[in-house]
This record gives sequence, structure tokens and C-alpha cells, in this order.
Amino acid sequence: MYRRINRVVAELLWLELVWLIDWWAGVKVQVYADSETFRSMGKEHALVIANHRSDIDWLVGWVLAQRSGCLGSTLAVMKKSSKFLPVIGWSMWFSEYLFLERNWAKDESTLKSGLLRLKDYPQPFWLALFVEGTRFTKAKLLAAQEYASSQGLPVPRNVLIPRTKGFVSAVSHMRSFVPAIYDCTIDVAKNQPAPTMLRILKGQPSVIHVHIKRHSMAELPETDDGVAQWCKDKFVEKDALLQRHLVEGSFGAEERPIGRPIKTLLVVTSWSCLLMYATYKFCKWSSFLSTWKGIAFSTSCLLLVTALMHVLIIFSQSERSTPAKVTPSRPKNGATPSDSDHKKE
Repeated sequence: MYRRINRVVAELLWLELVWLIDWWAGVKVQVYADSETFRSMGKEHALVIANHRSDIDWLVGWVLAQRSGCLGSTLAVMKKSSKFLPVIGWSMWFSEYLFLERNWAKDESTLKSGLLRLKDYPQPFWLALFVEGTRFTKAKLLAAQEYASSQGLPVPRNVLIPRTKGFVSAVSHMRSFVPAIYDCTIDVAKNQPAPTMLRILKGQPSVIHVHIKRHSMAELPETDDGVAQWCKDKFVEKDALLQRHLVEGSFGAEERPIGRPIKTLLVVTSWSCLLMYATYKFCKWSSFLSTWKGIAFSTSCLLLVTALMHVLIIFSQSERSTPAKVTPSRPKNGATPSDSDHKKE
């Protein structure tokens, strides 16, 4: 019962952010998928893997989930600090998002217990996992290319080298009750500006292309090493797909219209009316806030919060994140170096 109620409450909150990208900024999300994939979206549990292209990839995921009817039951594996974000982070915590410390000794048990809790989830859910472990930047790409060259691996041009421990753990613990993996490839359309949260708040549009391919969980190898290699192979394919997109401006598969539903507009309008009415009644009830001094104080608080959010958004952008440092370790006994050799940002 808690999960069903929380799903409704979370969706009512998150629809406001979907409204930002849909109606306020007018960002268009174009989906490319085969008929089987598109037909299955929102009707089954799924593990979602994607390249981490920008600081709004999670919001693009929410748009896709909303169109598929499972926004309130979307989940993700995120860094621990995210749950302390006011309102949004708290709602993610209540919605059973998995928060990690980027320390595998601690995260392994956290991930396992969180994944197993989803076994009896009552509605179809999506669990998103960005296996690159960090957002894509030119500096991080150069580090990944250096690492790949030194280890004799395929040198990426458009993605980072995936860190597969989390993916292997997810497949291992969810294989029995999650039937599918959705492999998503995200890129900005040709000649379009890269969207950021700041641009969205300013109402500046863009076009994002998303290619989605469904894989049956039964297709994956049974061994952990096999699953890890499957993930790496998919990112090699993803790199080639992104390179083709760079040249052709399209993912080639059939484009699936997802529209811009009016539901988000209705929810935001309702919330706005409710909040304005509540504010009006509170100001009438409070003798201080009904004076000019009270109004000035309230306005100052709003401006301060706005300024702080502006600063936080700027410093959260991909270009300002710390470049990943890669220090290849020498394999022991001829073993292949694992993704654990990467130093995390």
C-alpha cells in the first residue's frame, strides 16, 4: 500500500519537472526504437542502462517514463549526496532510489539489499544505472582513451569505459524477477545546443535523440565475467551508434512519436493555483507577513533561494565536474585489468 501511495505522490511532484522540459523550455525528445521495444515500455520491470551524456539525462529518463506510464515507479542508482537535495532528493529516498558512496566495500551490500527489496514491487518499474560511473566530458574521454590504449581495449570516441561491478551485481540479483534490459543511447540532435538544467530554467529549447533497444534478461551469460563482457560489448556498439549519429544526424531506427501530453500542464496549473491560494490565506492569517516588512522579508528569502539554486546548477554542470583520472594497474598473472582499476572522480 505504501508503494502505491508513494507512486502517486511522487508522480504529482515529478510531473512539475517534466513540465519544465516539455512546456517551459520546449525541449523535444525524439525516440528511436523497434516495435517490440516500444510496445514493452512501461508494461514490465526493466533494468535501464544508458550513456551519461549530460546533467539532465535523469530528466530525459523521467520524460520517457512518464510517456510509458511508470514515472512514479522509476528508480535509479545514484551517488549518496543526491538524497540530500531539498524536496527532489528526499522524494527519491522515499521512492527507494539506491544511493551509493562510490566505495565498493560499502556499496556492495547496500546495492544487494536495495535490489532484493524490489522483488515484490507491485507495479512495473524501471531501474536506471549509468554504468560509465560519471558524466561524459572531453577530459574524461581523453583519460578513457589513454586507459584503453594502454590496455589494448577498443578506444572509445563517444562514451567512457563502463564500470561493470554495479551492472553485474544488478543482473545477478534481479535476473529472477526482471525480464528485460533497456539499452538507451542518448545524444543531442545535430546543430542543437546541449541542454542543461540552467538552460531549461531559462526556457531555452533543444532536441534530444534517444535510441532504445530491449534485450531479454535470458540472453545474458550466466557467469559474472560473461555479464561484464556483455556490458562492455554493448558500449562498444553504443560508441559506434553515436559515431553514426554524429555523421547522419539520426539513429536510423524508426522514430516513435511520444507527443507532449497535457497532463503535466494540468498538474502544474493545479499546483500553482493551490499554492497561490494557500499563500494568500497564510498572509491574511499572519499579521507580520501581511505588512510591507513581511512581504519584503518573504521576497528576500525567495530571491536568496533562487540565487543559491542558480549557483548550485552552474557548479553541477558536466563541464565543471572533476575529470576522471585513470591509472592502469599492471595485471597479475596475465589477468585482464578490470574496471576497478579506474580511479573514481
